[in-house]
Amino acid sequence: MSQDRAATISRRHVLQAAGTLALGAHLPGPWVERAAAQAGQGPLRLGFQVHRTGIGAVYGRWYERTTTAAVKLINEKGGIGGRPVEIVAEDDGTDPKRGAEVVEKLAVQHKVDFIFGTLFSHVVIASAPRAGELKIPYLVVSEGYHVASGRLNRYVFQPGITDVRAQVTAVAPWILKNLGKKVTLIFPDYAFGHDHRDFFSRVATAQGGTVRALIPIPPTETSFTKYFPRVPADTEVLYHVMVGPGVLTFVKELGEHFGSRRPQIFGFIDSLEGVDLASAGLEFLEGTYFWEAFPRYAAANIPQHARFYRERVGVNDSGASVTDPRDVSTFSHMFGCWETLFVIKRAVEQSGYKKPGAADYKAFIETLEGFQSFPEGTEHPQGPKKFVGRLHQAFGQQVVSRVEKRRLNAVHRTAIEDSMYPPEADYTKQPL
Repeated sequence: MSQDRAATISRRHVLQAAGTLALGAHLPGPWVERAAAQAGQGPLRLGFQVHRTGIGAVYGRWYERTTTAAVKLINEKGGIGGRPVEIVAEDDGTDPKRGAEVVEKLAVQHKVDFIFGTLFSHVVIASAPRAGELKIPYLVVSEGYHVASGRLNRYVFQPGITDVRAQVTAVAPWILKNLGKKVTLIFPDYAFGHDHRDFFSRVATAQGGTVRALIPIPPTETSFTKYFPRVPADTEVLYHVMVGPGVLTFVKELGEHFGSRRPQIFGFIDSLEGVDLASAGLEFLEGTYFWEAFPRYAAANIPQHARFYRERVGVNDSGASVTDPRDVSTFSHMFGCWETLFVIKRAVEQSGYKKPGAADYKAFIETLEGFQSFPEGTEHPQGPKKFVGRLHQAFGQQVVSRVEKRRLNAVHRTAIEDSMYPPEADYTKQPL
């Protein structure tokens, strides 16, 4: 069996991680297992809401692979609170309605302890209210501003990845200072893209820049040539972010349209996640810039914990699968699954959580809200984080990388403080 296939988490079966066997434990029959779980003695069951199909499928596949690796490591080290971890996965189809249904299925039918996962903001926004109604903690691995905005509920957290507002707040000043002040934005026409539109525009105005045009694109679009003529001729910087199966087409058509007479280009790596920079038609990207959360290409001096993370997930120094170099990872996003699982571990163990229920969930939530930082290391390989409990949001470092000889090389790393903004919400005041 290939490593990729072995990394797949079955939708119909519970994944019993290898760490359980390493401990010499043989899990009992289902009825005994349920009774033990109710007493807080059996496996800790984590519901995994994953994009297996739909426009987020490439992310979902690597989210699963990263989750499998993290759970295996956790179980090798004794599980969470001495309990082995099991993952119950359900495909949300990258669809909002289905996302809410998955949350209910995981909570009501599978009776999981917690729910985590999912990237696309429109799915999170649709799913979060159901988690709040069911009163089950829901930890998302998304970038949207939906959590920190205060528009969701106290049961929803985003502790493993920085949101769009923070990303843009950190890198926009660098763009305006180094690349140009007349900027045109191309972005997907839903919540995630709107966050880029709104927060970049805000920073640009404050720093004397000008947004020359805003060009929204439907997230299901597969051809983009009709949009590029809308870019004003005096644009100094073309800022783009695109997500979904059409990203390779997007960047190829972008190059075909502008050629060598292009403005400076700054993209978010979302436009190239899962895409090999050596692909034909991407030669024009040489010398352009991208935001990355976690640099895809390993530098010679990367820390040991970052090297360890690559080895456990199974990616090479180019950020592609060690079993198939054509299979490029979603490296700047999938680490959020790894880090979120270790946040859950920390909160469970510190809160004394035993089983689903109002009292234990209250302790878990209040413990997580009390966290202030996550140190860089094996559990947080992307880098150190600050956590703002009232926002339920983590803040980390951002990276600006330049395309040089078909690879991304980091040229600037922001401080955590560069990404932080004044809180506009306080979930801790909401009742549980």
